[in-house]
Amino acid sequence: MTELVHLEVADEVATITLDSPHNRNALSRQLLTELVAHLEAAAADSDVKVILLRSADRVFCSGADLSEVSGPDAAGEGVRAIVQLQRFLATLPKPVVVRLDGPVRAGGLGIVGVADIVLAAESVNFALTEVRLALAPSVISLSLLTRFTSRAAADLFLTGRKFDAAEAAAVGLITRVVPDAQLDDEVAAVLADLRAGYPQGHRETKLLLNHDLVARIDALGEEVAAQSARLFGSDEAREAILTFLSKK
Repeated sequence: MTELVHLEVADEVATITLDSPHNRNALSRQLLTELVAHLEAAAADSDVKVILLRSADRVFCSGADLSEVSGPDAAGEGVRAIVQLQRFLATLPKPVVVRLDGPVRAGGLGIVGVADIVLAAESVNFALTEVRLALAPSVISLSLLTRFTSRAAADLFLTGRKFDAAEAAAVGLITRVVPDAQLDDEVAAVLADLRAGYPQGHRETKLLLNHDLVARIDALGEEVAAQSARLFGSDEAREAILTFLSKK
C-alpha cells in the first residue's frame, strides 16, 4: 500500500506531508491513520520542537473522502476520527504550523482551524461546501467557531462560497497571507522563531491558548459527530453526493 502521508525530521522540525493526489488529499481512513501515527511519532521525538504540516501537491485538502461515507456507520467512523484529530492537535505539546499553497475545502478547514500558526500564499482559496451536499460543517465547527466571528461563520457556513486568503486572515482562520514567491521564506522564519523556544514554554503556552477549545471538543464532540453521521446517512445527502461524484 502506497504511503499517503510522509514524515521527515531535520533541524528540530518534523515535516509531515500529505501526499494523496488521486483524491486531492481527501481525509480517507488511510490518510487519517497515517497522519495521526506521524503526529504521535513527532510528539514523542525529543529531537523535534516544531511540527510543520504541508501538502506535496497543489491541493492541501479537499475535505472528507466521499467515496467512504456510504452510510451512517461508515460516516460515523470517519467523522469521529476528525474530532479525535482536532483534539490531538489542540493538546499536542509542540507548536503546529500549517503551510498552505493550494485550496482547502470542507473538512480540511478543521486542520487549519486547530493549528497554532497558519501561513497561506495569496493564491490560496477556501470553501465550506457542506451545505451544497445537504450536510453541515458539524465536526469542524468545533475548531472553526473558536476562530470566526459569529457573522463570518454564518456567512461562510451557510453560503458555501469560495473565499480568498485575505478574507481568511480577516476572519481569523489563518495567521497571515504571504505573496506566493515569499511563502517558503516566511515559513522558514516562523520555524526559526519557534525553534528558539523551550519545550516547556511551548507546552504550557499551548495549554493556555487551547484550554477553551479542548473543553469545547470534549463537551460537544460526540454530539456533532452524531449529527454529521446522521446527515451523511440521509437520503438527501446521498443524492447530493452521488450527483457531485458523477460530475467529477
